[in-house]
Amino acid sequence: MSTNRKRIYLLDEIRGLAIILMVFYHAFYMLGTFFEMDFMLAAQKFFEPLQPPFACLFILISGISCNLSHSNFVRGARLFAIALGFTLFTAVILPKFGIDEAQIIFGILHLLSVSMLLFALLKKPLSKIPTAIGLAVCMVLFFVLYSVPSGSIFGFDLPVELYANSFTATLGFAPQGFYSADYFPLIPFLFMFFVGTFIGRFVLNSELPEGFYKLRCKPLAAVGRKTLIIYIAHWPIIFLLGLIISLF
Repeated sequence: MSTNRKRIYLLDEIRGLAIILMVFYHAFYMLGTFFEMDFMLAAQKFFEPLQPPFACLFILISGISCNLSHSNFVRGARLFAIALGFTLFTAVILPKFGIDEAQIIFGILHLLSVSMLLFALLKKPLSKIPTAIGLAVCMVLFFVLYSVPSGSIFGFDLPVELYANSFTATLGFAPQGFYSADYFPLIPFLFMFFVGTFIGRFVLNSELPEGFYKLRCKPLAAVGRKTLIIYIAHWPIIFLLGLIISLF
């Protein structure tokens, strides 16, 4: 392993762009849904088709970054604790203030934390899989299983018995009536995360094209290095903004 690995600024910039777009999308959603701002609701519906690809980009980069971490188990455990805090706040505390349907039962932070923990546990057997094969298999599984949360594969309905409870919902089998304002189950998104871990091998060995190491937009790269802080902070900030606007 190289001890003088160069900073991959392109990943920072892409991550920064992804979190900015995520913040705007959540602002449209929260201000439109909970504060009944028609313009924001219309904006959220307009940009809704772009939400999955940008979320996948964020997941992909998180997977890539796992190859650069000293301890994915520690990172994953810490992030999981933060994710549980989000669940407690949105599902238990907010309803006491009359804010319903804001609960995040298994959102993107839950997904990333569990994915990091699984990668930490499976790192050794995964390392024995050739990069090209791992990439291909995970990409195929992601697209084949993408419709599982909707109850089908290639248009064929899956057994309703699979969609049993909140636990199965974390896997991608959400029962009728289950709701999470931010929902990213392990199936299919774990496989997009693992796609990132296989791509990350090129990062680890400094085998990326030279353009990845050039700093193009310093502010965007700076944002990309603070994504977790931004993600945690943007929810209460948007909510407070909505409260202030609703007073006028």
